Amino acid sequence: MTMSRPRHSRPFPGLMPLSSLYQRLFKRASIRLKLFTTMLALVVVLIVAMSTASHVIFKRDFLGYLNEQAQDRMEEMVPRLEQAYRSHQNWDFVRNDPRTWFSFMRPELAEQGSRSFNPPTETTDLTGATMRFTLLDAHRQFVIGYPNIGPEARLRPIMQDDAIVGWIAQTPFESVIGAVDVRFQQKQLQAQLLLGLVAVMLVGLIVIRIANVLIQPLVRIADATHELANGDYGIRVIAQSEDELGRLALDFNQLAHTLERNEKLRRDFMADVSHELRTPLGILNGQIEALQDGVLQPDATTLASLKTEVRQLSKLVDDLYDLSLADAGALTYRKSPLDLVPLLEHTVQIYQERFSSRGIALHWRAIAEEMLVDADAARLQQLFNNLFENSLRYTDPHNPLGPGQLQVSVSADEAQRMWQIQLDDTAPGVEASARERLFERFFRVEASRNRASGGAGLGLAICQRIVTAHQGLISASDSPLGGLRITIALPMLLIAPARATS
Repeated sequence: MTMSRPRHSRPFPGLMPLSSLYQRLFKRASIRLKLFTTMLALVVVLIVAMSTASHVIFKRDFLGYLNEQAQDRMEEMVPRLEQAYRSHQNWDFVRNDPRTWFSFMRPELAEQGSRSFNPPTETTDLTGATMRFTLLDAHRQFVIGYPNIGPEARLRPIMQDDAIVGWIAQTPFESVIGAVDVRFQQKQLQAQLLLGLVAVMLVGLIVIRIANVLIQPLVRIADATHELANGDYGIRVIAQSEDELGRLALDFNQLAHTLERNEKLRRDFMADVSHELRTPLGILNGQIEALQDGVLQPDATTLASLKTEVRQLSKLVDDLYDLSLADAGALTYRKSPLDLVPLLEHTVQIYQERFSSRGIALHWRAIAEEMLVDADAARLQQLFNNLFENSLRYTDPHNPLGPGQLQVSVSADEAQRMWQIQLDDTAPGVEASARERLFERFFRVEASRNRASGGAGLGLAICQRIVTAHQGLISASDSPLGGLRITIALPMLLIAPARATS
């Protein structure tokens, strides 16, 4: 019983195929080595291709040119040979007579009668066309000329009264190359190989230099990336060029700056959250301990104070939750055609009594036409509530410029196709440097708009996210009334909502 070898088994399991081994080594190689080997291989291929092309061109074009010249000279000889045969009726007059034979090939020299001229007959000197001609009789028997006729020789018949009386043969140039010519070709090949080797060495040095110039910026960026991954967000890379590597360095610096800023914001956020939570929790803990020790009585006033702190803590948690959803893009919006005028009128009615109780006048200037938008009514109500609460907390009812007030006005920007809503309150105002940070989370103007008024600094940050989600804009500027102006721009809805018919 014979055992068969598994179909996919290797004869030498420990050996890896060369292609797989090369791929693995190439993957592990540094980018400098990859660039060097790639560029060097390209240059070597170019040198080999150029050498091969020059060799092919030499054999095809130059040797072909020599053979064509010999063919033309052979055509010139045929009429003279035919005329001589007509005079002698055989080839005996030229047999064993090189001078006469040469006169047919070079008549201009034969006419000079130079007796000192002895045409060379060595094979090594057969580089001209005349030395490669052979005269054959009608039966293709050798008469005179080059004796070593091969099958590659070109034959041309010599005619007499429509009968073939002889042949003239031309041996191609490449068939008569002798040992000296072969040695010459070998020396030329050796010289080409030596030049190619020197060229490869020079190119190798140049490629090493080029590789170092190209790789150094990448090495610096790679080292900086490792530092950045280890938490060094202050690392920067110097951009030394304006090419792709320079732009990569600038992008890396921008990334490092963004990560550094985000890390600072994260730390500030955690510190602010812990601070905002610690205050109401501390108050609650103190009041509960006072109740346990009997210092406070569980009457309506104490319970109302506890409820106020719980309400403030609950609102802070809700705002943090909404802000985290907005940052993650997970805050839900159910948009539908909506008229802003009734929504604003409803908000004014809700806050009218609260503003009056604090001695702040609330003025609302509406427009006759509808203000149609594609929006989430609940989120816009949250937006307006936060803005009204902000003005209610921070507007001084008795300021040197006059009684406190809040003016709400709307207008249409037809050029931009936007509805504009403006909220102007009275003093105190906000400095320009602080206005740029009003929409940052936990930011409060320490001079006047502080935590004593009850805000945690999250309302305007949530407002900005709500407006951005509706493809709108929100900004802060100085108010003509002496306080702060909040401007909201929301895109117009050009298609009116369908009205119910009775």
